[in-house]
Amino acid sequence: MHTQDTVNSLRQRTRDMSRNCYQCGKCSAGCPVAEQMDLAPNRLIRLVQLDRLDKAAASLSAWECVSCQTCTTRCPQSVDCAGIMDALRELSIADGTDSAARNRTVIFQRAFLDNIRRHGRLNEMDLVGRFKTRAFLSDLSVPMLFKDALLGPKMLRRGKLHLGGQNVRDTKVVARIFEKCGL
Repeated sequence: MHTQDTVNSLRQRTRDMSRNCYQCGKCSAGCPVAEQMDLAPNRLIRLVQLDRLDKAAASLSAWECVSCQTCTTRCPQSVDCAGIMDALRELSIADGTDSAARNRTVIFQRAFLDNIRRHGRLNEMDLVGRFKTRAFLSDLSVPMLFKDALLGPKMLRRGKLHLGGQNVRDTKVVARIFEKCGL
């Protein structure tokens, strides 16, 4: 669980990142998933500016974000819109306001990072196995467990799925990267 200091730090970081936004809307105009969001990116940034982080963190928009960085790239004020989306997801998790539907996203992200930490690069079969196991244990959804099973053989035939994985030679470098990132 997160401490109140962590939550306060996330809140401050999010507010600081939004400071220069003057609501031009370029972030929303360039966002490939803005139509699926309940709040357009510029509206979400405005909520952050107005210190309505509770409403911003509860929004589905941060979870719909695909982190393509288009919003951040297009911003004339160099506001890190994608970074704000990231921080709002973190805040949602830290505050405990993330829903069960978002839980799988968090489970996948953690499984992915754990996979990279252990192997130094992606080991696809290990990732799939750990993600599916953790997701199943969190919500006991049998359909989710077998949802992608028929894709495996097709991906194997096309050379898009690798059964064996290799570790990087110098795992200490990977450990230092994770340590530097505070993960």
